[in-house]
Amino acid sequence: MSDTPVKQQSTAAFYGQAVASFSIALAATAVGIFRLDTDAWVRGFLAIAVLYLVTSAFTLAKVIRDRQEAGQIVSRVDQARLEKLLAEHDPFEKL
Repeated sequence: MSDTPVKQQSTAAFYGQAVASFSIALAATAVGIFRLDTDAWVRGFLAIAVLYLVTSAFTLAKVIRDRQEAGQIVSRVDQARLEKLLAEHDPFEKL
């Protein structure tokens, strides 16, 4: 019997909530920066910092996901090798 994990899928509602949450947070931050009572260069600096933070967060999330998926693949290959060895092993075989 194989213990292959079932691929987990997000529901459409969860995906929609994540997109809406991200959009609202980014829009609120943009409005907050735009409405600051300060010079344009300060608002520009904050806007670029927010964009850099967002792109860095996406990159970090992708790297973490890729490392996790790579670990799962190696684990599955090792599990398959072990199952093959156990299936081929005959403990009653005479040497």
